[in-house]
Amino acid sequence: MENKNRGWQRVLLIILPYIFIGGLFQFIGALIAGADFTNVDFQKTSEQQVIMSFFSLLGTFIVIWFFSKYLDKEKFINLGFQLKNRGVDFGAGIVLGAVIMILGYVLLLNLGEITYTKTIIDFKEILLSIVLFTCVAFAEELLLRGYVLRNLMVSFNKYLALIISSIIFALMHGFNPNIDLFSMTTIFLAGILLGISYIHTKNLWFPIALHLSWNLFQTLFGFNVSGQDSYSLIEFSITKNTLLNGGAFGFEGSILSVITMIISIVGIGFYYERKNTKRNMI
Repeated sequence: MENKNRGWQRVLLIILPYIFIGGLFQFIGALIAGADFTNVDFQKTSEQQVIMSFFSLLGTFIVIWFFSKYLDKEKFINLGFQLKNRGVDFGAGIVLGAVIMILGYVLLLNLGEITYTKTIIDFKEILLSIVLFTCVAFAEELLLRGYVLRNLMVSFNKYLALIISSIIFALMHGFNPNIDLFSMTTIFLAGILLGISYIHTKNLWFPIALHLSWNLFQTLFGFNVSGQDSYSLIEFSITKNTLLNGGAFGFEGSILSVITMIISIVGIGFYYERKNTKRNMI
């Protein structure tokens, strides 16, 4: 029987190697991308963002592969990458993220919180956005849900493990532009939403798809993503930054985001609890 303390101990042990190796790979990516370290106001191009995000994913992959193989003694695929019967999960994640952002945009538009200005169709930027947010989704879900949450579930009740991992997820975004206490709380809720299926399935395809879809459609509809601006298919203006529209942090910094996340968390949790109950009755 596995020692329960080993779960949280492994999470503590991976922190410094992840910071060092991840930071090193980000630095290498920044050098290859040609980022200007001497300019504080330097704005990265979409290509530079993709290159840096790819190297960040590569660094994350290497660290977690090493820890999984030599410390956890687990196959990498067991972190949650099993493919059997997971196509529906992936599709559901994509659809849920898209629906939330579309409804949020339409509602804010009709409430007069935002004003449409123009549409910018650039297929190259759309493709780069897809690649960028795919890298982000894989890296963050692999680390936070696949490794951290999975190991915390060894040591703690699955719901306590989910809460702790979501706190870590929020703290990791603590240096994002335009962040405040409210938006930190919404990032915490996002961690709960992204992890609620994992505590029941130990599979990453739904949270990866939801994370990708959430970020991608948020930026395509003109919102900042966790306070960071990038290419938008639709441009709009905000008359005044409010908790209803999320202001400079983006839709995920809004009250509407909190409401949709709570509804989604309850719905997903109820679905899996009911599914597990039926399975136990058979």
